[in-house]
Amino acid sequence: MSTIEQRLEELGVSLPEPATPVANYVGYVITGNLLFVSGQVPFGPDGKVQYQGVVGKSVSIEDAQKAARLCAINILAQAKAACGGDLGKIRRCVKLGGFVNAVPEFEQHPQVINGASDLMVGVLGDAGKHARFAVGAGSLPINVSVEIDAVFEIA
Repeated sequence: MSTIEQRLEELGVSLPEPATPVANYVGYVITGNLLFVSGQVPFGPDGKVQYQGVVGKSVSIEDAQKAARLCAINILAQAKAACGGDLGKIRRCVKLGGFVNAVPEFEQHPQVINGASDLMVGVLGDAGKHARFAVGAGSLPINVSVEIDAVFEIA
């Protein structure tokens, strides 16, 4: 068991099967030693979407942070598939990009995306510290509150 798998277990996180793309794209692309994971939304372990709605209107910042954490779990599920089931191949999280479906006056996008960033650091340690953006969006697919993509360096 890799250190990453051990940390996931310690955190009580089990990775789901990676979501199947719903349009003309793939869940991830590897080029050289970089793994690009497509935007992930908060699908729960049962494969059903969670945390739908607009942050600052029908979704609290706390629930949006939980949505971001769930997106990060789904990112790691895609990364595991990309690495042939071996999360030990991940060398570092290079970048996360976070979109928050929020009311125009909402200003706490970074705090929402911390739900994903905190999990990456918790799972990868210092290798989980990454560059990032966190922006607001007028809407997101299937009315989810958060969508996040990622770039990893892999062995």
